[in-house]
Amino acid sequence: MKKIYCFIFVLIVLAGGSASCNFLDIVPDEMPTEEDAFKDARAAERYLYSCYSFIPQNRHSTQSIDLFTADEIVTAFEHELFANFAKGNYSASNPILTDWNTLFEGIRQCYLLLDNVNSVPGLSDVQKKEYASEATFIIAYIHFILLRSYGPVMIIPSTPDVNMPIADYPARSTYDECVNWIAAKFDEAISMGLAKRHTGTYYGRATAVAAKAIKARMLLYAASPLFNGGKTSYTDFDADNLSTEYARFTNTDGTQLISTTYDPAKWQKAADAALDAINQAVADGYALYDSGTATDDMPYPDDPVQRKLRMTIIDKNSKEILWADTRQEDTYGLQNKSAPRGASISWNGIAPTLTMLETFYTENGLPIDEDPDYNYIDRYKYSVYDKLPVTGTDDPGKDQVTLNLNQKREPRFDAWIAYHNSYYEYNRDGKGLIKVRFKRDDVNGKGTRTDNYSPTGYLTKKGQHPLSSQGGSSGNVTQKYPWSLVRLAELYLNYAEALIEVGGQSNLDLAVSYIDKVRTRAGIDPLKTAWAKVPGAVLNQDKLRKIVRQERSIELFLENHRFWDVRRWLLGSKYFNVKAKGLNVDGTSNDAFFQVVEVNFQRRFEVPQYLMPLPIGDLQKNTKLVQNPGY
Repeated sequence: MKKIYCFIFVLIVLAGGSASCNFLDIVPDEMPTEEDAFKDARAAERYLYSCYSFIPQNRHSTQSIDLFTADEIVTAFEHELFANFAKGNYSASNPILTDWNTLFEGIRQCYLLLDNVNSVPGLSDVQKKEYASEATFIIAYIHFILLRSYGPVMIIPSTPDVNMPIADYPARSTYDECVNWIAAKFDEAISMGLAKRHTGTYYGRATAVAAKAIKARMLLYAASPLFNGGKTSYTDFDADNLSTEYARFTNTDGTQLISTTYDPAKWQKAADAALDAINQAVADGYALYDSGTATDDMPYPDDPVQRKLRMTIIDKNSKEILWADTRQEDTYGLQNKSAPRGASISWNGIAPTLTMLETFYTENGLPIDEDPDYNYIDRYKYSVYDKLPVTGTDDPGKDQVTLNLNQKREPRFDAWIAYHNSYYEYNRDGKGLIKVRFKRDDVNGKGTRTDNYSPTGYLTKKGQHPLSSQGGSSGNVTQKYPWSLVRLAELYLNYAEALIEVGGQSNLDLAVSYIDKVRTRAGIDPLKTAWAKVPGAVLNQDKLRKIVRQERSIELFLENHRFWDVRRWLLGSKYFNVKAKGLNVDGTSNDAFFQVVEVNFQRRFEVPQYLMPLPIGDLQKNTKLVQNPGY
């Protein structure tokens, strides 16, 4: 446990974002003493940036815990570290991707800045205020990351003493105590003077709206079944029940760490926090992304709705993104791994699952199994692709069929999903548009490879910049952009979900209006218009709960949310304990390829292992720590 409190000054090499988003490009000097770290304004600035470096990189290709590990996609890279989470191979003795100790080191790094910032020579009072507020934000955010992964954690209220006696090592605080403390810490950071915005080379630093947005997300999680009683307060036969486990989940002194009592007031707190963050965002000039005009340098996607959907998280000037990570995508990141195979280097291997593909709505904005105009029964048959061909992209003699499932779907499906005989907007050979095909012997097919292929016969286009190409021996993508950590559409859906759970017709109506903001941008009908097509449909609380979850799963696809959402809804057994399904990528004919098959990759989720395991070595060093349920 003492490792947690060791003061480590490290050379943290951070790969920065684009030229306009590169405050993390600054590499801290090796600082053997606190005096060196705060000897002048420049050293203090570099030290502040080193505090940010302890924040996990959400889009890291192999080390992100939540990007490729839910049921949204499967990849051809099952040998990589991240895949162990989907396989259920993590344990207390081998937690795989634990950031437990690193995060506590980051907390101490921030407290040391708070202890020393006011004495830095040459640092203006304005800068001292900014640095202190940002360090306080990072302390709150790191505690939130710990809380999200591990549940109740140790609250660190001040600079830890490296000489602390073992007897004084802290125990875990209760979950509710952690939530209240972190929320107050975010509020403190705001009151200390977090900036309204950061632009230019400072883009990506903490702001007041980011603090309110993350606080709102945390309170939404706290109100959800995983942490609000350990079971659902409504009928859901698919949901797991952890209340018995939580009843015996106690500290060594008998303190219960997660309450088994459902508290409906938590939903109101979550709603209030989401609305507060929304109001702050709107006041600060943030808005849903809405830029769909094609340009000469980027003609595709030419459909204006699909274009703005594709660019929402990619456009460096997006007003929707409330906070972003400016560290560069690595060589084996999402864009390279998603790029369609061709003569140049590409990995061709981020494949949406049929679970995800069936989640997207029809063109009428309805679930595929409830839309009376959609041929649900024949969705796994194939027919001629009804999209008009684009000159120069179609090969004469190639058939133009695709699965019925791929047709008559909402704009987000075509904006983010590449399917057999569809077009992938990608700047290969200056064409800007590529026809993709996934039968075994097709250019994007599996061939004889054991990786670098789509395991389901689909690729994702989300997160792939249409102007990206691959160059050089490393195959690095040419278009870089910051990674969205929180955006306005999430806040709208957070608010809607909380309102639905609070209940009451006025809240349900308000929730519908916020869901409709997201749907309108997505190019589909408002809820009441869409559901008027379904005989007998009633948008009551139970129905809207399903709707907002489906809307969230679609809109936030492949943005680090699904891994946590399924857990907080207590649906791990339903979604994470089954193998993915896709098309038969070993098929060489249409009849063989358009067959639904199980992807033979291990998938395991064991109840009650909803929280990540604490490293066993730390439990041995600090006997006050108790392990999470199931380990």
